[in-house]
Amino acid sequence: MNRQFCALLAVVLAGCGQAPPERPNVIIMMADDLGWGDVGANGGKVIQTPHIDALAEQGVLLTDGYVSAAVCSPSRAGLYTGRHQQRHGFEYNIAGRDTDMGMSIEETTIADMVREQGYASGLIGKWHLGKRKEHHPLSRGFDEYYGMLAGASTYIDSRKEGVESWPPNNAPTVRSEGNAIYDGRDPVEVEEYITDVFRDKALDFIERHRAERFFLMLTPNAPHTPLQATKEYLDRYRHLENDSERIYSAMVAAVDDYVGAVTAKLREHGLEENTLMVFLSDNGCAG
Repeated sequence: MNRQFCALLAVVLAGCGQAPPERPNVIIMMADDLGWGDVGANGGKVIQTPHIDALAEQGVLLTDGYVSAAVCSPSRAGLYTGRHQQRHGFEYNIAGRDTDMGMSIEETTIADMVREQGYASGLIGKWHLGKRKEHHPLSRGFDEYYGMLAGASTYIDSRKEGVESWPPNNAPTVRSEGNAIYDGRDPVEVEEYITDVFRDKALDFIERHRAERFFLMLTPNAPHTPLQATKEYLDRYRHLENDSERIYSAMVAAVDDYVGAVTAKLREHGLEENTLMVFLSDNGCAG
């Protein structure tokens, strides 16, 4: 499926060998550990996902599309390269393994492909394909990067008012060097809820590149653990008594709002009809 998807995207960007009047912008949004049944478009009843559902209703719902791995890192390697990750030695998660590990630099990425087509490209969110300089997103075809190189990170200081975390007895407060947030290659301090920060960075990218062709990869780490959410999203699910269910649902709501903000920004600038937007998850829910 990944190879076919990348091949299809390449055809779209190249204009099928012709000179189309206007090549589309491309936005791919990959949620992190989002369960298939946790969105309304797939029959979910607990969590309200109106913006994700609108993509399915107004576009195409792929009922038989599958990612190529059941865990984060190799699934992303498959998507970015369009090749089965076993073929280039990346069939495992990086976590707990060699800290120098990264996706093979011999592989061509989707970002390399769009760069050749003259697109401005950006990645906002989780990378999880290596931390060394040669493995960094800016070394793998992307023009801009803002996010985490690690597989998970704290969303917000759990001591802040209105924040709920699960499990509560091990609630994260600050980020370590290993799960820092980066602006380009530089670590930055972020105090706000990270899903909202990623959303704002995405809107800024679209604003700055609205007059040119762009490829934007959005990879929020939500709703991956640690489970954390702010009052804005938790208030929508106060009826859920189970703590983990309530916080997880609130995290998915934040992702859905993120989708809605992006589509609204496209509409604001008249880009909606000439932007291919794809939403998927890297794998299913962790538990």
